[in-house]
Amino acid sequence: MRRNEFEELVRRALVELPDTFIDQLDNVDVLVRRWPTSRQRTANGLGSNETLLGLYEGIPQTDRAGYNLVLPDTITLFQGPIEAAGETPQEIMDQVRATVVHEVAHHFGISDEELEEWGVA
Repeated sequence: MRRNEFEELVRRALVELPDTFIDQLDNVDVLVRRWPTSRQRTANGLGSNETLLGLYEGIPQTDRAGYNLVLPDTITLFQGPIEAAGETPQEIMDQVRATVVHEVAHHFGISDEELEEWGVA
């Protein structure tokens, strides 16, 4: 899939979020990268054969005491791993949506454990 097509899937997934979440996204950039870096994989405890579909890097809203003059948080979606996780265009779109929701949840301070408990992880 071409990069601009993948970026359009990400845009659509963001637009489909409920307005209450979109209105509360604060100081966060959404990026698309082809693959996670070795630093990103290592920082998340992943081995050389493991990868990330998405990554939230920043200060969750629940931890933002005295928060000002701070660079934006980033939500990165990794095109290569997401495409590898789906066989059809619909499966890739579904994975993009799930990854966007997962990473936006981290922005709001929701942990992987909570997402797993809710059946969203």
